[in-house]
Amino acid sequence: MIFKDPLAFLLLLGIPFIYFIRYKKKKRNSSGIPFPSVSFISDIPISIRQRFEFIKPSLLIFAMVFLVAALARPQYGMEEVKTVNKGIAIEMVVDRSGSMGAGIRYEGKNISRLDAVKLVFTNFVLGNGKELKGRSNDLIGLVSFARYSDTVYPLSLSHTTITEFLKNVSLVSNRNEDGTAIGDALALGSARLKTVEDELDNLENKEGYIIKSKIIILLTDGQNNWGKYSPVQAAELARDWGVKIYAIGIGGEDVETLTQVAGITGGKYFSADTVKGLTKVYEEIDSLEKSEIESVKYMDYKEAFFPFAIAAFIFISLYIILSATLLRRIP
Repeated sequence: MIFKDPLAFLLLLGIPFIYFIRYKKKKRNSSGIPFPSVSFISDIPISIRQRFEFIKPSLLIFAMVFLVAALARPQYGMEEVKTVNKGIAIEMVVDRSGSMGAGIRYEGKNISRLDAVKLVFTNFVLGNGKELKGRSNDLIGLVSFARYSDTVYPLSLSHTTITEFLKNVSLVSNRNEDGTAIGDALALGSARLKTVEDELDNLENKEGYIIKSKIIILLTDGQNNWGKYSPVQAAELARDWGVKIYAIGIGGEDVETLTQVAGITGGKYFSADTVKGLTKVYEEIDSLEKSEIESVKYMDYKEAFFPFAIAAFIFISLYIILSATLLRRIP
């Protein structure tokens, strides 16, 4: 318990002063009748009123103490702890065009570039027990593209589910759907991030969740050759919507365009030719984009003067009642 106005307790200094004044006044106004001897007074029994005369000033003292305590505004508080999660909204944009079927070495064998991307991205999201710790506090969505772009998974905190959807992302099988629409894919990913605050309404634990930043991680091995938007136009949209692009080129294709796209949004371009190199890229992105968890403590105070005021009222009432009955003074 605390007192909001502790200076009110200075009023208690007036209690001994008041009783000192009353004592001096009583002594000055007292008069007596001379007697040759007062020895006979010792034989007079002490009345009940005299025995309990001390109660009246005691009641007044207690009443004043509680009244002053009420004026000091006692308050009690309960500490509340609110967890604030400042996460990153991450849209993964993956190229699944036919060229992503080219081989890349991993643990002594060849796997496709697309499979390498899926492997490293899964480690990025869930952690690999080493440098990559996982992104459990972040909203992550998935867009895949070839000639056309599609939303594979909406932005979500359910990362186990997104990795299952990622397994179903495969190389384009229809030649009429093959192509590399980087600009359209970036535009779609940026549009999803632009409205990411609306996605929070679908979260179970959305209270206390703050989106710290919005990023796209683009993985492609080709040059833009299809679509409505050019990569530069899409990057300008992303910049206007507060989205940062990290572009990863696998195989070193179209370095100039991807570097420009990343630079427009304040992001960065990376090149990776191996699974190990791709992992290093994700480790750097992981260090650049950190989510945060904060515990905010605050006190919820409530006024507690009422019990003190009631106690003061009770003591004053007892004083008045006793002064008018059992402890009444008769001049």
